[in-house]
Amino acid sequence: MAAAPPALRRLLLLFSLLLLASVAAAAEGEEEEEEFTEELLLRPLPDRKALAHFHFRSSAPPSAAAGRHHHVFPKAIAQLVQQFHISELELSFTQGRWNYEQWGGYDPMSTNYAKPPGVELWAAFDLPLDEIDATWKNLTHTLSGLFCASINFLESSTAFSAPRWGFKLNEGNLRYGALPREAVCTENLTPWLKLLPCRDKAGIASLLYRPSIYKGYYHSQKLKLTSSQSFGIIIDQTLTVVLQPDAFRGQQLHSTDGQLQPSWSMKDLFNRKLSGKCRVSKSSRVFLEIEKDIVDKSGTEASWTNELFVLSTAPDRVLKELNNMDAQSSSLYEYDVSNYNNDKPLDVGITWKLPLIWSCTPAPYHANRFLMGSGNERGSIALSFRSTNLHKQLFGSSNDCSIKAVVFQVVPWYVKVYYHSLQIFIDGNSKAISEVVDKIHVTPSEDKHLPGTLEMLLRLPCSMESATLSLDFDKGFLHIDEYPPDANQGFDIPSALVTFPEFNSNRSYPETDTLFVSPLLQTFKENGVVKSYTEVLLVPLTTPDFSMPYNVITFTCTVLALYFGSLLNALRRRIGEEERELKKAAVKRGLIPLLIAKLRGKKVDPPPQGSSPTSLLSTKLLLKVVFVAVVAVSFHYLSNS
Repeated sequence: MAAAPPALRRLLLLFSLLLLASVAAAAEGEEEEEEFTEELLLRPLPDRKALAHFHFRSSAPPSAAAGRHHHVFPKAIAQLVQQFHISELELSFTQGRWNYEQWGGYDPMSTNYAKPPGVELWAAFDLPLDEIDATWKNLTHTLSGLFCASINFLESSTAFSAPRWGFKLNEGNLRYGALPREAVCTENLTPWLKLLPCRDKAGIASLLYRPSIYKGYYHSQKLKLTSSQSFGIIIDQTLTVVLQPDAFRGQQLHSTDGQLQPSWSMKDLFNRKLSGKCRVSKSSRVFLEIEKDIVDKSGTEASWTNELFVLSTAPDRVLKELNNMDAQSSSLYEYDVSNYNNDKPLDVGITWKLPLIWSCTPAPYHANRFLMGSGNERGSIALSFRSTNLHKQLFGSSNDCSIKAVVFQVVPWYVKVYYHSLQIFIDGNSKAISEVVDKIHVTPSEDKHLPGTLEMLLRLPCSMESATLSLDFDKGFLHIDEYPPDANQGFDIPSALVTFPEFNSNRSYPETDTLFVSPLLQTFKENGVVKSYTEVLLVPLTTPDFSMPYNVITFTCTVLALYFGSLLNALRRRIGEEERELKKAAVKRGLIPLLIAKLRGKKVDPPPQGSSPTSLLSTKLLLKVVFVAVVAVSFHYLSNS
């Protein structure tokens, strides 16, 4: 075969190079479409604590190809969305409860990232309604294996509900479940970190030193997923912790104005410094937020050193909140992590110069929930509202207005709530339900099948100071196999959610960097409905004595062992051989006395003919067997009666 001419070979070589270049450019473009950003927000709190909020976002463009290879985006999440047709999902693991009075209830942080204790999961599916329940059950098992948690307990129909409008507006494709007793530990954090491209080996995630973040007062890790054919898949991973700085580092200055706040830095909070960003992250930034009350008192809006405090490191940029109704606004001090490395690590901190007292903006009402009644038969659930007079700051001092509040509550089936027993008290006075309740939707519970769901829209007058809602319930009985471990502790009722649809919290900051839009600041900019989670209720139910079967088994086995042991001893004993052994022993013992008597010339008397040892032994043995048998029969009769 003749060889190809040189011109043709050069043409083929050129074509191959162009093809490889186009493939490489396409691959590079595809990789650039996937983005990853990491951010950290630090904030001092009024009660001498510090808030740290980690925010990681990974995004992937829409793709119809199955089994698509991802460069930055976690492939497990993409497969999860494709398998279960998820349009929106949120999963949170929380330890502790957000303090709405001290840490705020009317800011984006509390609205978006304050979660109830334990595990909370909700998901919206892009599926027909008759397929959602089966898909939910499969999803819980998948998430349970992915995050090393007991999320699979939510597969039971008694553990999840289908809210209509009380939790989130939907078309019946949303499912909600909560596990208040689920413990949160490092085995849940490790799979969560594996979804990050650099894990905790580099970047902002390297600050997550386990002993530091788990000793705080509040710990909540969340995964929020949104999927659409237009923008693809976006996953937001957030970790919110409230830590107590070491008091000895701050100068404990006492004065008539109060006590000096403890000074702290990232090294003090996490026992580590930040030595660079994750290499694949598009942006890596740290923000230090100072509340507007502190800015008001400092008198300087953009200074990082003033008469009240001084920052340990000069910021790269200072952002001032926009469109705020107050005269002064909160400030953000921004640090670009890409400007720091191992030789020059970043250690953001604040040192206080003077004692300072401030407060965070609360929600319109403080919501609390508690139990009333005593005994193991019945009780009442009470939900109380306490006004914070926020409406006077926003709407003026008029008391002719009203405030809407939506209550969403899921109650297990063994707490049988009587919804007709609803009572409402405003400022201690009983009110008709029609005067306060605008809309209500109740899903009654079914024994061992469905939990009870209450969705209620309230209209509370602005002039009120307090309100209380109460519902009566009966305590059900469970089968012994249905009791959880440590049932004597009680049974948990998940937190109730109270939302205020007329109040939206947002914070807008100027985006001077046109090449980068902060996902964290974007979240703050969105109008989020103000909401609060109540406490988890602990309901004591009638529980059997789980130690009684053990006690009965051990006592019965002891009696039977004594009885059958004595019986077998009597049946297996060789009476003739024992008599011969006794005679031999008697003869041996009598030889020496007989010899001594003959030497002295005395007459030896024969031994008395009495009852033989064998007969005495048999009589004692028989009485022992009869006694043990009587005891066994008596115990069996008493236990059955």
